[in-house]
Amino acid sequence: MNTIRVVSIDIAKSIFQVCVWMIDGSVAWNRKISRQKLPNTLRQFEPGTLIVMEACSTSHYWGRTLSAMGFSVRLIPAQYVKAFAKSQKNDANDALAICETACRPGIHFVPVKNTEQQDIKALRNTR
Repeated sequence: MNTIRVVSIDIAKSIFQVCVWMIDGSVAWNRKISRQKLPNTLRQFEPGTLIVMEACSTSHYWGRTLSAMGFSVRLIPAQYVKAFAKSQKNDANDALAICETACRPGIHFVPVKNTEQQDIKALRNTR
Protein backbone atom coordinates (compact mmCIF):
# COMPACT_ATOMS: atom_id res chain seq x y z
CA MET A 1 0.00 0.00 0.00
CA ASN A 2 1.58 3.24 -1.15
CA THR A 3 0.48 6.19 0.92
CA ILE A 4 1.84 9.71 0.79
CA ARG A 5 4.44 10.61 3.37
CA VAL A 6 5.11 14.21 2.37
CA VAL A 7 4.28 16.68 -0.41
CA SER A 8 6.87 19.39 -1.01
CA ILE A 9 6.37 22.62 -2.92
CA ASP A 10 9.18 24.69 -4.38
CA ILE A 11 7.66 28.16 -4.64
CA ALA A 12 8.38 30.37 -7.65
CA LYS A 13 6.72 33.37 -9.30
CA SER A 14 4.19 31.69 -11.57
CA ILE A 15 5.09 27.99 -11.77
CA PHE A 16 5.49 25.83 -8.66
CA GLN A 17 7.28 22.48 -8.53
CA VAL A 18 5.36 19.87 -6.51
CA CYS A 19 7.00 16.62 -5.41
CA VAL A 20 5.05 13.75 -3.83
CA TRP A 21 7.14 11.39 -1.67
CA MET A 22 5.61 8.04 -0.69
CA ILE A 23 6.10 6.10 2.56
CA ASP A 24 8.28 3.49 0.82
CA GLY A 25 10.74 6.24 -0.21
CA SER A 26 9.74 6.43 -3.85
CA VAL A 27 8.75 9.59 -5.68
CA ALA A 28 5.19 9.33 -7.01
CA TRP A 29 5.58 12.44 -9.14
CA ASN A 30 7.57 15.62 -9.39
CA ARG A 31 5.92 18.10 -11.75
CA LYS A 32 5.37 21.76 -12.49
CA ILE A 33 2.01 23.29 -11.61
CA SER A 34 0.82 26.83 -12.29
CA ARG A 35 -0.12 29.14 -9.43
CA GLN A 36 -3.81 29.05 -10.41
CA LYS A 37 -3.97 25.24 -10.51
CA LEU A 38 -2.09 24.60 -7.25
CA PRO A 39 -5.10 24.65 -4.85
CA ASN A 40 -7.14 22.35 -7.12
CA THR A 41 -4.21 19.96 -7.53
CA LEU A 42 -3.64 19.77 -3.78
CA ARG A 43 -7.33 19.08 -3.10
CA GLN A 44 -6.82 15.57 -4.49
CA PHE A 45 -4.76 14.73 -1.38
CA GLU A 46 -6.39 13.78 1.90
CA PRO A 47 -6.82 16.48 4.56
CA GLY A 48 -4.01 16.25 7.08
CA THR A 49 -1.38 15.44 4.45
CA LEU A 50 1.99 16.93 5.37
CA ILE A 51 2.94 19.74 2.99
CA VAL A 52 6.44 21.20 3.31
CA MET A 53 7.99 24.35 1.80
CA GLU A 54 11.15 26.40 2.21
CA ALA A 55 10.58 29.28 4.61
CA CYS A 56 10.24 32.66 2.87
CA SER A 57 7.72 35.49 2.93
CA THR A 58 5.52 33.87 0.28
CA SER A 59 5.55 30.49 2.01
CA HIS A 60 3.79 32.01 5.04
CA TYR A 61 0.90 33.10 2.80
CA TRP A 62 0.68 29.64 1.23
CA GLY A 63 1.04 28.04 4.66
CA ARG A 64 -1.99 29.93 5.94
CA THR A 65 -3.97 29.10 2.79
CA LEU A 66 -3.14 25.38 2.86
CA SER A 67 -3.75 25.14 6.61
CA ALA A 68 -7.23 26.57 6.04
CA MET A 69 -7.77 23.77 3.49
CA GLY A 70 -7.02 21.20 6.21
CA PHE A 71 -3.42 20.28 5.43
CA SER A 72 -0.56 20.03 7.92
CA VAL A 73 1.97 22.65 6.80
CA ARG A 74 5.62 22.93 7.83
CA LEU A 75 8.24 25.40 6.72
CA ILE A 76 11.93 24.51 6.62
CA PRO A 77 14.79 27.06 6.72
CA ALA A 78 16.57 27.23 3.36
CA GLN A 79 20.00 26.38 4.81
CA TYR A 80 18.72 22.93 5.84
CA VAL A 81 17.41 22.20 2.35
CA LYS A 82 20.62 23.30 0.64
CA ALA A 83 22.52 20.42 2.25
CA PHE A 84 20.29 17.87 0.47
CA ALA A 85 20.24 19.45 -2.98
CA LYS A 86 21.81 17.13 -5.55
CA SER A 87 23.64 17.99 -8.77
CA GLN A 88 22.24 21.00 -10.63
CA LYS A 89 20.09 23.63 -9.00
CA ASN A 90 16.67 23.50 -10.59
CA ASP A 91 13.09 23.42 -9.35
CA ALA A 92 12.70 19.63 -9.59
CA ASN A 93 15.88 18.96 -7.58
CA ASP A 94 14.92 21.62 -5.03
CA ALA A 95 11.47 20.07 -4.49
CA LEU A 96 13.08 16.66 -4.03
CA ALA A 97 15.58 18.11 -1.55
CA ILE A 98 12.71 19.65 0.43
CA CYS A 99 11.08 16.20 0.66
CA GLU A 100 14.31 14.61 1.85
CA THR A 101 14.90 17.32 4.43
CA ALA A 102 11.38 17.01 5.84
CA CYS A 103 11.89 13.28 6.44
CA ARG A 104 15.11 13.75 8.43
CA PRO A 105 14.93 13.49 12.23
CA GLY A 106 15.73 16.54 14.32
CA ILE A 107 14.91 19.18 11.70
CA HIS A 108 13.79 22.53 13.14
CA PHE A 109 10.63 23.81 11.44
CA VAL A 110 9.63 27.47 11.22
CA PRO A 111 6.10 28.29 12.46
CA VAL A 112 3.75 29.83 9.90
CA LYS A 113 3.35 33.55 10.62
CA ASN A 114 0.00 35.30 10.53
CA THR A 115 -0.40 38.58 8.62
CA GLU A 116 0.16 40.74 11.71
CA GLN A 117 3.46 39.01 12.45
CA GLN A 118 4.57 39.49 8.85
CA ASP A 119 3.60 43.19 8.97
CA ILE A 120 5.67 43.70 12.13
CA LYS A 121 8.64 41.92 10.57
CA ALA A 122 8.38 44.09 7.44
CA LEU A 123 8.35 47.24 9.55
CA ARG A 124 11.33 46.07 11.56
CA ASN A 125 13.29 45.27 8.40
CA THR A 126 12.65 48.67 6.80
CA ARG A 127 14.33 50.60 9.62
